Amino acid sequence: MALTTIRSQQARNLHLAVQGLLQAPTSSAKPGDIAACIQRMALLQIDTIHVVSRSPYLVLHSRLGDYPREWLEEALASGQIFETWAHEACFAPMEDLYLHRAYNRLTRRHWGLAKADKTHAAQRPHLDKLLEHIRTHGPVKSSDFERPEGKGGAWWGWKDEKRWLEALFGLGELMIARRDNFHRVYDLSERVAPQLLQPVPEWAPAELDTALIEKAIAALGISQARWVNDYFRTKPRLKDPDLDALVEQGRVLRVEVQGWEAPAYVHASNSALLKKAIAGRLEATHTTLLSPFDPVVWDRERASTFFDFDYRLECYTPEEKRVYGYFVLPILCRGELIGRLDAKAHRAEGVFEVRALHVQPGMAWTAAQMADVAQAIQRSADWHGTPKVRITRTSPARMGAALRRFLKAPKLG
Repeated sequence: MALTTIRSQQARNLHLAVQGLLQAPTSSAKPGDIAACIQRMALLQIDTIHVVSRSPYLVLHSRLGDYPREWLEEALASGQIFETWAHEACFAPMEDLYLHRAYNRLTRRHWGLAKADKTHAAQRPHLDKLLEHIRTHGPVKSSDFERPEGKGGAWWGWKDEKRWLEALFGLGELMIARRDNFHRVYDLSERVAPQLLQPVPEWAPAELDTALIEKAIAALGISQARWVNDYFRTKPRLKDPDLDALVEQGRVLRVEVQGWEAPAYVHASNSALLKKAIAGRLEATHTTLLSPFDPVVWDRERASTFFDFDYRLECYTPEEKRVYGYFVLPILCRGELIGRLDAKAHRAEGVFEVRALHVQPGMAWTAAQMADVAQAIQRSADWHGTPKVRITRTSPARMGAALRRFLKAPKLG
């Protein structure tokens, strides 16, 4: 059977449409949009770096526009979402609780879960004592326990109670009830999710694999086989024959993308969007700054194929070896990744500093792109409570003056 063929731009627009980044929001965000957005992506990665806002807030802002950050914590505390090990530490829709717990228990070998197993084997009496404390006295934070003198804050320097809390979380005996100032508050799993007191569905490993494969393809909109496993960090990396059964069952559609060497896959739930993409009715109009931990740029190979954009996170790279900066935000402009900027929010001064902005190599921005990007920077600055934008450096250098003309704030410094 001949494969449906689509152009690379149509594939890119389908990907962005499913991820919620094709067009700007048309109405003000509502509290329920937080959980709905996470459900659409299937995962929202958690990271604590906050030179601007922490990554999960940025990912949501890219899709929802301005919203109060506390809505994310409220969605967690109200049980609409939960925390789990998946791609990394992530928020996930509560409806996927059983799936993630089963996969983490039976199949996943993330380092956080492996450490939990080792702690369980070596220090179970301590875990039981801590569990009893929580059962009797209620939820706890790591900061509720005194820090031994001289201990650091990195995971390898955690105090015992922090290691035990994380082990019990990894084992599924504790869940995150809420976050206070982004610090985890741990409680018994059955108190956070009372549905766990009911009989839990039994999953065979093959069923878990298939469920997460389908969820990944659905969340990506369109994907090559080799990109699927990275979304939930499942194993192994897939090859085309691994998806034959799902294609034959009609649960996944195999298509051809012009310019791609490998076939692509679209989940049946996105078939209507696929038809719109083929008909040219998916128009990319949104311009925004993306988090370094946005699903769109998680996979370096995928971002390169979709957008011809080579992106590597440099915050864990020694400063002298960084090419673009510490916390670099990819710039999405009307369906293209056209550059990146290294930003810092100086909250006390009310200044949003663009420490460095780099135009994508080989590209010259049009006046329309310049205006779109300037507006996106200003929107982000306003949302951060740092409405004065200071542009420190751009590449090429002449971009700085051009961008300032489009910004509502005067040139600073």
